[in-house]
Amino acid sequence: MTESAETLILTYILAKDGNRPHLLRQTFAEDAELKMVLNTGAINFPPIAQSRESIADILARQFGATYENIYTFCLDRPPPGDRLASFSCDWAVGMSEKANRSVRVGCGRYDWRFSPTAPLRVEHLAITIDVMESLPPACGDEILDWLSALPYPWCTPKMFVQTAPAIAALRPVLTRLEP
Repeated sequence: MTESAETLILTYILAKDGNRPHLLRQTFAEDAELKMVLNTGAINFPPIAQSRESIADILARQFGATYENIYTFCLDRPPPGDRLASFSCDWAVGMSEKANRSVRVGCGRYDWRFSPTAPLRVEHLAITIDVMESLPPACGDEILDWLSALPYPWCTPKMFVQTAPAIAALRPVLTRLEP
């Protein structure tokens, strides 16, 4: 597969959502850095991870131990080309908690920085989490049916917002993403 920003982002999403940490070798440089910016207290992550292995542990292994039915959407695609220096886009996510079956829906921003030389890899990723809402298990089927019907993993903000179920607890997420 040709290396491109789009391919790296797709592989990252498949690794994180599918709990496949081994795929992150194809995405991140060995000495990559992850920075987490939490604008909500509804979810916890360490603020910094240094190294591909630490990133895999946090974003795939630990995340996958807590959550299932994970759907992450990039709400913009990188421009075509195989040599971008950086790319930023909004994202949205929905998932269920394994322990109690509650559902979480949130959104924020990705800021990617790529290596200047081959092989193309992510050198730095900043994940900003702006909103994360927790909904009761009774909302699970409706939320997961909605998420699974969206184009995965590339979706427009307009489609994400306009197809959302009429659940009041989603309003903070949808308001943040409204085009």
